[in-house]
Amino acid sequence: MVATRVVKTYGSGDSAVSALRGVSATFARGQFTAIMGPSGSGKSTFLHCLAGLDTVTSGTVVIGDVDLTGLSRTGLAELRRDRLGFVFQSFNLLPILTAEENIRLTARLANRRVEPGWFDTVVNALGLRERLRHRPTELSGGQQQRVAVARALLTRPEVLFADEPTGNLDSRAGAEVLSFLRTAVDEHQQTVVMVTHDPVAAATADRVLFLSDGAIVDELAEPSVDAVHARMRKLEG
Repeated sequence: MVATRVVKTYGSGDSAVSALRGVSATFARGQFTAIMGPSGSGKSTFLHCLAGLDTVTSGTVVIGDVDLTGLSRTGLAELRRDRLGFVFQSFNLLPILTAEENIRLTARLANRRVEPGWFDTVVNALGLRERLRHRPTELSGGQQQRVAVARALLTRPEVLFADEPTGNLDSRAGAEVLSFLRTAVDEHQQTVVMVTHDPVAAATADRVLFLSDGAIVDELAEPSVDAVHARMRKLEG
């Protein structure tokens, strides 16, 4: 996935607000990238533009052989359904469905056949085998988020986008979710792009991109918690 000179402006004239100012970045297959920055830096906007959840004002976002900026709303919806995966801070599970039905929902909507072996791999790795018949209200927050991760990975998306996936979890549940994302990258060559404010979560990634005022201002490879903390303190002044 490649983003080239992405600009996102809200409003026009004197009231225009530039959320992204010509951001360029490349995301290699099988790489885990964290995106960080102070509040208002544009990190969530950048993620949403990368994922086709928001349109860009100018610039391009290319996933595989598809330029998202040239797609219609229907084309974007089909791309998100068929080729991308999403995990958000809110779990977005349907309360009337069981855990298994929620996990299979995206694949079912896309009319995609799921390999039984892959379903078992995802469910077992996330520790959900004994919870498949439970509905969301019968699951802890950590279990609900693991269901959301399983749903996102079941269709083997080209890119998995995660927006503060541990934001509503305690430290133990958050660590479990991050551990599986790390495993998905290392063992299954999954590409993961995650927005987070948590240095511990960011240190799980292969690299961290730091945004400030709508631009990438720093990059950290093989991040440690201390190194991420130091970069964020510098950005926050």
